[in-house]
Amino acid sequence: MINIGDTAVSEQKIVETVPLDSDKEDSEKKSTSTKKAKSTNQSRGTARAKLIKDQEQKELSLFKDNIYIVFVECETPGNIGFLARTMANFGLKNLVLINPPTLTKEAYYQATHGKYIVENAMIFPTLDDFYQSHRIDFKVASTGMAGGSYNLSRIPIRPEELGQSMNVSNKIAILFGREGNGLTNKEIADCDICVSIPTDPTYPILNISHAAAIIFYEIFKNKHDFGAEGLDESTNLEKKYLLKDMVDLINNLDIPEHKKRNGIKTFNNIISRAFITSREAHTFKGILRRLKNKIGEQ
Repeated sequence: MINIGDTAVSEQKIVETVPLDSDKEDSEKKSTSTKKAKSTNQSRGTARAKLIKDQEQKELSLFKDNIYIVFVECETPGNIGFLARTMANFGLKNLVLINPPTLTKEAYYQATHGKYIVENAMIFPTLDDFYQSHRIDFKVASTGMAGGSYNLSRIPIRPEELGQSMNVSNKIAILFGREGNGLTNKEIADCDICVSIPTDPTYPILNISHAAAIIFYEIFKNKHDFGAEGLDESTNLEKKYLLKDMVDLINNLDIPEHKKRNGIKTFNNIISRAFITSREAHTFKGILRRLKNKIGEQ
């Protein structure tokens, strides 16, 4: 019998400590490897985030530099100011005036914070002069009088379609016509596409700044996000977990089965239509969890 403290026991302990030390070294190596992997992943994540941010900045720069807003033979200086103000709201800066009236104080006054756009406006006697001066890749005519298949040059697209399809890497001119008569058939025919805003047929013509605001918004929303954090839409997985918690909660209620099914279906419909944010989904999920725990305690 071997007693505690015998040599054999000591030697056995020494032998046993060898693999333990080895395991420790392996553990340290794994830990170091894991840290390196995490560090590498973090570096890659940081690099990717920077790349995305740089791409967004590039897109913003192209959006501002490559879109030209062309006002053809404006009749009222004040409308130039209103248009400039609307441009400033959506980050546009290139205003082109074709044979405009004299820029009186009214134009600058109505522009308010878009005054700098009026001050830097490019003035040309004709559209052809502008086209020759600037190599425009794509020309968009705006009109309140959309045509049908009988008038090919006036077959329109809607503003949202324009916003979705525009490539701001190209130079794009968006034309707005005279307050009274709009753009001529020839001016529209010279453009690549025609955009029109659906309105009530009893009064289809919009004020130029109102029409511009709708078109600019549709272009802008497809190129930019809100300047705030936490507005990311919840993922499909987050919605599924949210629905699962609601299902568990409803199944714990003492109500008929058909009412449970209707309740689950109704909740699913509401969540599917709501476009809730990720933050809202997590907050709602927390509330449902607390309710489940409360019912479980009773």
